[in-house]
Amino acid sequence: MIVSGFKGGIGTASRVLQQPLPYTVGVLVQANFGAREDLTILGVPLGQDIPDLLPERENTGGRDGSIIILVGTDAPLLPHQLKRLSRRAALGLARTGSVAHNGSGDLFLAFSTAFPEVQGGLERWRALLNASLDPLFRATVEATEEAIVNALFAAETMTGLHGRTVHALPHVRTLEVMRRYGRLRDGF
Repeated sequence: MIVSGFKGGIGTASRVLQQPLPYTVGVLVQANFGAREDLTILGVPLGQDIPDLLPERENTGGRDGSIIILVGTDAPLLPHQLKRLSRRAALGLARTGSVAHNGSGDLFLAFSTAFPEVQGGLERWRALLNASLDPLFRATVEATEEAIVNALFAAETMTGLHGRTVHALPHVRTLEVMRRYGRLRDGF
């Protein structure tokens, strides 16, 4: 798994909402996408500031990568609402610099752990109003972006078949760049 030329993989993030009710949105990504020059974290063009440490491997012939994004929530949502929620994951992906090239195999899925009331052999489903979904949409976008960044920060440099190496995101250099752009608070 390679994300913008750095070692990628699995990342997670979540948000706990208070409105419309206390619900949680969690995101899991399997990240393998992107070009170095496009990598962006919190609006910082990180890929342009760290142009070295490119993967030491054969040319992939321009093949695009892919990402799988799973969005889970305990909010009671209907299938069409979950579809809308899963589409918001693409916005979080775009915040990291992805442009979803022609050959990329991106997959977005959303599910709810809410369950129906069962009474007299009948299920009674309750769902949030469509007008109440904006906080869930925001949480999905933010958690998707963070899950991708977490995948990058959690990954370690790896050497595989025939000595091909994919470097991890250099943490110290990344934090220096983020600090230079004013994206870190004191103490970080």
